[in-house]
Amino acid sequence: QMRLVESGGGMVQAGESLRLSCVASATDRTINTMAWHRRAPGKERELVAAIHNDGTTNYADSVKGRFTISSDNANYTVYLQMDSLRPEDTAVYHCYVQVSPRPYSPSEYWGRGTRVTVSS
Repeated sequence: QMRLVESGGGMVQAGESLRLSCVASATDRTINTMAWHRRAPGKERELVAAIHNDGTTNYADSVKGRFTISSDNANYTVYLQMDSLRPEDTAVYHCYVQVSPRPYSPSEYWGRGTRVTVSS
């Protein structure tokens, strides 16, 4: 089983920045994708940003130009730099990792989340 531990959440004012980190436990499986999702109060979980093992990234339209996802593959870590934060970014942010399939083992893992609160 892979464990994911997020950190970096907190309370900030609109316009400020935060950097989230997620460290995954070491694995011998290929990591295909590392991503951040978020769940805002009363809303469905949504993909915020993802980075794939070929280096490509994708972002939710609402965060393009403000958030940047990056990874340190050697240390199984993914980051989310969040700039120009808005109150609507308030949510619990969850780390997600997809690994190569293996019989009888999950290929998707989730962190427990880190809370981000942005006040106006």
